[in-house]
Amino acid sequence: MNNNDDTFIREVNEELRSEQLQTAWRRFRPVIIGGAILIVVGVAGVSLFEWWQSRESSASGDRFLTAINNANDKKTDEAMKELEALTKDGFGSYPVLARMRLATVKAEKGDAKGAIADFLAIGKDGAVPTAMRNVAKLRGGWLMVDVASYDEVAAQIEELASPSSAVRHSANEILGLSAYKAGNFAKAREWMQKIVDDKDAPQGAQQRARMILAMITASGKLT
Repeated sequence: MNNNDDTFIREVNEELRSEQLQTAWRRFRPVIIGGAILIVVGVAGVSLFEWWQSRESSASGDRFLTAINNANDKKTDEAMKELEALTKDGFGSYPVLARMRLATVKAEKGDAKGAIADFLAIGKDGAVPTAMRNVAKLRGGWLMVDVASYDEVAAQIEELASPSSAVRHSANEILGLSAYKAGNFAKAREWMQKIVDDKDAPQGAQQRARMILAMITASGKLT
């Protein structure tokens, strides 16, 4: 008798659970189906976006490589045209890379002032990553050594020469060379000595700094 009662109770419980599930399904079916659809659409959307990013990046990369090859082959006009287009409609990092390369092409053509303006503009662009901005400032600074006064160079580069700056060695060298070219040997010695005293400075930079310091000492002009 007990077995029959247990069996009956179990069957009733199973029937109740079945009815509860059916009731819940009828009640929440739109929500469940809608949620499932949203999940499927979301996954598909992410995959589509990733595919689109990959395609656009690849296309911009191909155009950038073509422009570089044209520049290397002395097809300057073609290179500049493609680079200028990439600065406007390139994908990802390619607009900034195109701006950098375009400034380099201008420098190679002898347009130092145009190249300097482009590099410094990138260096002031808050939308550009800090590391890239610093590189652009340094590129502009190297060009300025030959065409600008020491004060003009210092105004653009001196902030990069702080002890905590990752690019301080290059900044010190630019400032030292600019001061040396301007005949400000005391300032040149100050900047070059910073390189020599910095144990983290690249060996090449230290060798060049020692050479300039030796030339300053040999000249006997320390003011």
